[in-house]
Amino acid sequence: MNVRVVDLLRQFELERLEVNLFRGESRDIGSPQVYGGQVLGQALMAAYHTIDDLDVHSLHAYFLRRGDFNRPIVYQVDRSRDGHSFSSRRVIALQNGEQIFTCAASFQRSEQGLDHQSTMPEVPAPETLPDWSRPTPEVAARLPDLLRRMLMRERPIELRPIEPIDYLNRRSGPALERVWFRIPETVADDDRLHRCLLAYMSDFNLLAAATRPHQESFSIGDLVMASIDHALWFHRPFRADQWLLYDVESTSASGGRGFSRGSIYSRDGRLVASAAQEGLIRVRRPEA
Repeated sequence: MNVRVVDLLRQFELERLEVNLFRGESRDIGSPQVYGGQVLGQALMAAYHTIDDLDVHSLHAYFLRRGDFNRPIVYQVDRSRDGHSFSSRRVIALQNGEQIFTCAASFQRSEQGLDHQSTMPEVPAPETLPDWSRPTPEVAARLPDLLRRMLMRERPIELRPIEPIDYLNRRSGPALERVWFRIPETVADDDRLHRCLLAYMSDFNLLAAATRPHQESFSIGDLVMASIDHALWFHRPFRADQWLLYDVESTSASGGRGFSRGSIYSRDGRLVASAAQEGLIRVRRPEA
């Protein structure tokens, strides 16, 4: 198995410190702080360790402080409620004695009900698309050091953006972002793990849509972005090691914040999850 995927799966093997207390390892993905998806996925796994036979159907989180990827993260789970059909958990992530993240998750026992969904947009198949998520070495050499480090770093997720990304000659466009993504190795048949992996991957690409209408107004190296809050709803079964389409639209940007919402479809067109995120978007301006 790909060493990057092995290392990703290891991040979800939390150490149990107490009945409701867990510790997870952190990783450097090239960003200045801990990747938000790592904290989302590990927090969900910590909550799952206190749940018996229910499945998560929603997760609502806030990123409070920048996490240090050189240190582990401790997750404290509060068993808010256990019912016959639904159970609720609150999770606090701690580093250096401070809260860096908090979330609430709701779990439901499987049942039948009304069923409808939105239609997946028509897009090219992932096998027909090159990996536009990485710049060529020639383009990478002209990018700021931090951005180049993050974009060129080996990662455990395979991405296939629908549209090519021009990192140097930026053009403004609709506030949309569509990308195929998956774990590029077969993962064990553990539905809980697949849902935690989707939580991990769901933090990619959301805020990028909020910058699309403004790309001609700033250089890519002048942009400061960070997740503020994140919500994720699980609708139907899926596998994180099979292609999923992230169809993202940003409906607003104002006050130094951008808002995006995304629909996640399986290859056969089923809507498996929905996401929403608001994040910090600041453009560094030269001082007068």
